[in-house]
Amino acid sequence: MRKIKKFLKDDKKSLPSEKTEKEIEADLSINIDRLKQLFEDCSDIVFRQIIAGEVEACLLFVDGLIDTNSIQLHGISQMLREVERERVTADFIIERIISVSSVTEITKLDDAVKNILKGNTVLLIDKVSTGIVIDAKGGQRRGVTEPETESVVRGPREGLTESLRVNTALVRQKIRSNRLKTIAKDVGEETKTGIAIMYIDGLVSPNLLEEVQARLDRIKIDGVLESGYIEELIEDNPWSVFPQIQNTERPDTIAANLLEGRVAIIIDGTPLALVMPATFWQFLQASEDYYHRYHISIFLRLLRIIFVFIALTLPSIYVAVTTYHQEMIPTNLLFSIASAREAIPFPAFVEAMIMEISFEALREAGVRLPKIVGQAVSILGALVIGQAAVEAGIVSAPMVIVVSLTGIASFTIPRFNMAISVRLLRFPFIVLAGMFGLFGIVLGILIILTHLSKLRSFGIPYLSPVSPMSMKGLKDVFIRVPWWSMNQRPNQTVKVDMAREGKGLKPSPGKGSEEGNES
Repeated sequence: MRKIKKFLKDDKKSLPSEKTEKEIEADLSINIDRLKQLFEDCSDIVFRQIIAGEVEACLLFVDGLIDTNSIQLHGISQMLREVERERVTADFIIERIISVSSVTEITKLDDAVKNILKGNTVLLIDKVSTGIVIDAKGGQRRGVTEPETESVVRGPREGLTESLRVNTALVRQKIRSNRLKTIAKDVGEETKTGIAIMYIDGLVSPNLLEEVQARLDRIKIDGVLESGYIEELIEDNPWSVFPQIQNTERPDTIAANLLEGRVAIIIDGTPLALVMPATFWQFLQASEDYYHRYHISIFLRLLRIIFVFIALTLPSIYVAVTTYHQEMIPTNLLFSIASAREAIPFPAFVEAMIMEISFEALREAGVRLPKIVGQAVSILGALVIGQAAVEAGIVSAPMVIVVSLTGIASFTIPRFNMAISVRLLRFPFIVLAGMFGLFGIVLGILIILTHLSKLRSFGIPYLSPVSPMSMKGLKDVFIRVPWWSMNQRPNQTVKVDMAREGKGLKPSPGKGSEEGNES
């Protein structure tokens, strides 16, 4: 039976009709019949047949994905009516009839199907064995607005949208250089999602670019609906809880990373682009750090680093100290905590788990509810439940303070994917503290540091430039030195064209300032 099936398959492939079905015929009716079979029960596919004098043609497009006004304004039917039958060729139509800037010629029905589903318009003409693809994309799309997940006080207010071409244009507006390159690919067997690989020629490492393209080519999946699909399929260590690829919806962040020799992947249908390689310190930095004066940026970065440690370990430290190491607490504070926990029926470990899980549930509820209602539910819910729990004697007031401070600390992390990783790791730390005290916390920190030291992002050490140490790279890690001092690009990603600025950019009092002081 298997041999018969194999024979039928091989015989079917060898049929001449199968091959001719892939070619655009000179007979328009044959092409229309074949395309109607392929698009059977697809009510949104429009077959607009045109009979203009001696010329018969057909426009094919997806209703809602094209700019119908643009097609109508070009007056294809009126212009075809004035053309003699003998002069109608694909080249003549492209050069003399269609005035759209982007027009291509195709010879296969497969290409016609792909272009129709991408939102292009396909023009088929009788007695012409080629098709014409007209780029007249349109439809309703969300406009450029301020990004909600990466809001800033000082900086550009424009964010990426769900349109691939709009997003690449936003990046192109930031980097007006012919060295900015864009490679187009389609990912997903069914969705055929368009992606754009963006990089700056001469800055990006050839090995990095080849590796990114190779990993994208290895993706075999039915559909890609968001950048998270690709991120999970191309990252170095999918088992790690830490993000190894940065996602952003800010064009200025993409441009800044491209100028440092990184690669960006922009995906059609999502406002979140991917930037690689990424290091641990990138997720603690905000784009606003480079727009404020460096004094403010240094203060904010140090504040974030401190509060990342607080967000990760504060509840576990409280559990460890109150359970195993009471001698470390000052006497007055110890009496205060003991009196607050006097009527609490649970140990500190159970108390911390109850409060942390409740806090995470409230935060998740606030995200899923409508925006106006969600903020009120998350804030009022935390206040009301916390106060009621204290009055009922279920949890102590110090625990409510610790959990609240931990939640505030997690909000200081600029990147959501790193913030949620820290929130997730908080629970193992509480378990280790409840079992082993401070020894468990130290053990957890050592395990995380060991894991981070082994982690790579497209071959780049995750903790670089701290490990391995690079003194030049430390100028933009814990602190941000002035721009006139950051005259070199990161040596982790850029191997040539290291110079970022010219010499002599350090500000100094000029002649005008001296005259002003004298006056």
